[in-house]
Amino acid sequence: MISFIISLLALIIGYLIYGRFVERVFGPDNRPTPSVSMADGVDYITLPNWKVFMIQFLNIAGTGPIFGAIMGAWYGPASYLWIVFGCIFAGAVHDYFGGMLSVRHGGANLPELVGTYLGGRARKVMLLFSVILLMMVGVVFVYSPALILKDYVGSTFIWVIAIFAYYVLATMLPIDKIIGKFYPIFAFALLFMAVALMVVLFVKMPAIPEIWSKLDAANLNHPQSILGTESFFEKNSLFPCLFITIACGAISGFHGTQSPLMARCLGSEKMGRPIFYGSMITEGIVALIWATVSSYFFYYGGWREVVDANVVDQFMAQVGSDNGKSLIQFFSAPNVVENVCSGWLGIFGGILAVFGVVAAPITSGDTAFRSARLIIAEALHLEQKSVIKRFYIALPMFLAAIALLFWQMENPDGFNIIWQWFGWSNQTLAVFTLWTVTVYLVIRKKAFVISLIPALFMTAVCSTYIFISNQALALNHTLAYVLGMGCMGMAALWFFIWYYKQTKK
Repeated sequence: MISFIISLLALIIGYLIYGRFVERVFGPDNRPTPSVSMADGVDYITLPNWKVFMIQFLNIAGTGPIFGAIMGAWYGPASYLWIVFGCIFAGAVHDYFGGMLSVRHGGANLPELVGTYLGGRARKVMLLFSVILLMMVGVVFVYSPALILKDYVGSTFIWVIAIFAYYVLATMLPIDKIIGKFYPIFAFALLFMAVALMVVLFVKMPAIPEIWSKLDAANLNHPQSILGTESFFEKNSLFPCLFITIACGAISGFHGTQSPLMARCLGSEKMGRPIFYGSMITEGIVALIWATVSSYFFYYGGWREVVDANVVDQFMAQVGSDNGKSLIQFFSAPNVVENVCSGWLGIFGGILAVFGVVAAPITSGDTAFRSARLIIAEALHLEQKSVIKRFYIALPMFLAAIALLFWQMENPDGFNIIWQWFGWSNQTLAVFTLWTVTVYLVIRKKAFVISLIPALFMTAVCSTYIFISNQALALNHTLAYVLGMGCMGMAALWFFIWYYKQTKK
């Protein structure tokens, strides 16, 4: 628990000290924000600061800091380091500047910001890249809650239709009608669940791996030792897979598509730090809590404590009969959430877990489609005050999403394929945003190093993943690392050549 406490304090101190430094680098002032100067009653509406924070937090969080942290906990305490350093020095910087640049550019979407600072070609790439990513988010977050809900009533198909109907309404209606009213409630539930688990952690003070611990999965009751299959760590090397697996909670490109939604509702630039930087730190705390709970769950037999003994025996009996597939499902992120919440928080916790793993992805999906609508509208120069203009964009967008969804449902491994490529494209989106911020800071003659270092690091992560992943080129690890570092070196060379020319001007 010492590592958890230190990491928790580090995130809080990071917000208070480094967050204020980042704010000073940007320099917010008292100029009118887009919600005032461009108010349209649909997307540009000034909302109370607390409500903007709660919506921003839920928009960027969803189940990301929960599921990602649970899967990242398989790597042990290394997940703590990535959550803390990634969140403070990369993710929160990414979110703050992404949101504040949107405020300064009239609520502009991410592709427009990229085009402004990286050029027209980059804007076109980002336009296509962003819309595809947002479509994948919407599709993934339709299917996963439908699978859970059908266990209680109805069928997967019925729930898919119901969730899609809600998406259409949430995408078409003004932001204060559904999102502004219900999202703060969902965000509160997500925060309450995390705080309740943190209280239980401090009460129980369970034995968990520390950052300095030497982990041996075979001797720590790790599920991998029970499965007896190929080592998880051999199939998914820590670098770069950990940095793709834990996105929300450390750094996530998806946030760059969501921040402009709240940039259009912000009443004052000076609220940017608590809303954009602060919501990312809050998400990091949620991820840290789940990484800690999962470390105990995985490494010290915690799963035997929170799960009914009969259920454990039932799954253990199937390990040999189906090559461990049932046990792998048993240790999946949704099952970990449900088992931990019901085991530690009782019936109420179980209900809250179901609510969280259903409501959170749905809210991420509808804001993804809303962001896609606004990005397309901005590219086509279509005003969005008119309902019919919104419908022009929404209809083909949802038809394309339905086609992708049915492909996923027909393909046995469709969900995993979409999810893995979503993870990579999500972090690649963050790379574009960080380079955009870096160029902005150079032009403004500000401390560009605060975004340059994470931009170079994430460039190495995303390029190495393409070379090493079994879903992509699947090259030899050593060769993949060399090529990944080469891509980072080329990016650094490109930047410093441009920087030299810029300073000569």
